[in-house]
Parts: sequence; structure tokens; C-alpha cells
Amino acid sequence: MKTSRLLILIFAVVISSSCTRKAADNARVPLLEVEGKFLYLDQIQEIIPPNVNAEDSAEIAESFIRKWVTDVLLYEIAKRNVTNKDEIDRLIEDYRKSLTIHQYQQKLIEQRLPNGPTEEEMRAFYEQYSEQLALNENVIKGMLLIVPSNAPKLANVRSWVQSGNTKALESIEKYSIRNAISYDYFGNDWTPFTEILKKIPIQVEDPAAFVTNNQFYETSDSTRHYFLRIESYKTTGEVEPFEMAKPKISNLIMNKLKAEFITNFEYELYKDAIENESVTYFKK
Repeated sequence: MKTSRLLILIFAVVISSSCTRKAADNARVPLLEVEGKFLYLDQIQEIIPPNVNAEDSAEIAESFIRKWVTDVLLYEIAKRNVTNKDEIDRLIEDYRKSLTIHQYQQKLIEQRLPNGPTEEEMRAFYEQYSEQLALNENVIKGMLLIVPSNAPKLANVRSWVQSGNTKALESIEKYSIRNAISYDYFGNDWTPFTEILKKIPIQVEDPAAFVTNNQFYETSDSTRHYFLRIESYKTTGEVEPFEMAKPKISNLIMNKLKAEFITNFEYELYKDAIENESVTYFKK
């Protein structure tokens, strides 16, 4: 029903477009015209997601057309009734100026500043400002292995996870291919403990105490068995590990460099203008 209605609408406006008051773009297929503004078929096609059925496509198109027509009509009515046009023009010009300056500054930054700080710069920042990089959550390194409750050789699995050495990891990887529901190894990456807790059916009242006192933890429910090994941990309030802090440090350093660059650039621009007598002061 809606599909046929949309097709009728499109057919009608395509036919009527030949007698609109203003000429449409000859290279495009016009669908409708309101107040001298044209809506084209390609604009509708752009907003229809791929692999959407005909009925949903019709609903999306009708909604877009309704919104487009309403916006055009509201804008035209507003232009005829708004009285403070000078104020609007001033705001538009201020925004244009700010946007143009911002775009130019960004281009200068891209051309003249490095893409990011060096490892040495980040390490120096980390050591100098470590007290400002306190963790707001507990993080751990380790592994989490989840297997069906009837999985074979659980005693071996328990021993492998408790050990955590290279040979044990190789055994776990081979075992998990055939038997594991999931195997997460994060021995090289600091991971929020809350993310691990989402995967284990336990309630932990004191997460800091848990990660501190449990190098190995095992539990089960009616269908699954869970093996957790905590190789390293950092608790809330401790200094964030350098590996985790690097993206934050990089942003802080780059933002500082950008701010200093813009300040210096503006100062040199003003100083050159004064020295070159590009600025004319009128005597009172």
C-alpha cells in the first residue's frame, strides 16, 4: 500500500516537474519543487540503505520527502517574517570567519607539527606527571578460558591455567580449538577488570581485593566452567600503566603543542603587521 503510494507520488511529481516555474537541473531527475527548490531522485536514493525491502524503502522515502518539504516551507516563511535580518547576517559572518580561521589553523598544524610525540617525549611526560594519571578502575593482565561443563580433561586445563608458562599456553591454545567456548588471552594488554566480570557469573563486592588475592580463580554454572588467571594487576588510584596511558599522553602533548603553535603564530602575525606598518592607527 505504502509502496504503491510512493510510486504514484514519484510518478506524479516527475510528470508535473516539466511545468514547474523554475528550471530544474537537466542532468538530474526532479521529484518535486517547493518555493523554487527542487528535490531530486538521487537525493532519495542516497538515503535508502542497501538491502532494505520495498515497504521500508517507501517509508524512509516518504519521511525524508515530508521533512524536506517542511524544512523548505518553514525556511521561506521564516525569511518573510523574521525582522532581525541584520543580526542573523552578522552571526552568519562571524561563524564564517571563525570557521575559515579554524580551517586555516588546522591546515597549518598539519603542515608544521609532527603527527605525534616520540616515545621519549611520552615517557618523559609520564614520569613528570604520573601523579595526574591515576587509574579510575582496576585493570589486569591474564587469561580467561570458558569451556562446557562436560568438557574433557578439566584437571589438565586447571593445571595449565594455574601454570601459565609458555608450554601451558601452547596446550591451552590447542585444547581451546576443539573444546573452548571462548579463550581470551590478554597477558600483554591491560584490561579493565569490569570487562572480565561481565563474562563470569560471580558477584564481586571488592574488586580491588579480588584482583589482589586471586592469581587463579575457577567457577562454574549449570552449563559452563570458567578459568581465570590474573598475571598482573593495578588497582584504582594507582598510577596508570604507561602502555595504557600512551594515547592519553599523546593527546595531551599534541594539544599543548597545538595551543602553543597557534599562540606563537598569532603573536608573530601581529608583530609583523606592526613592524611592516600594515596597521594604521588614527590620531584622536
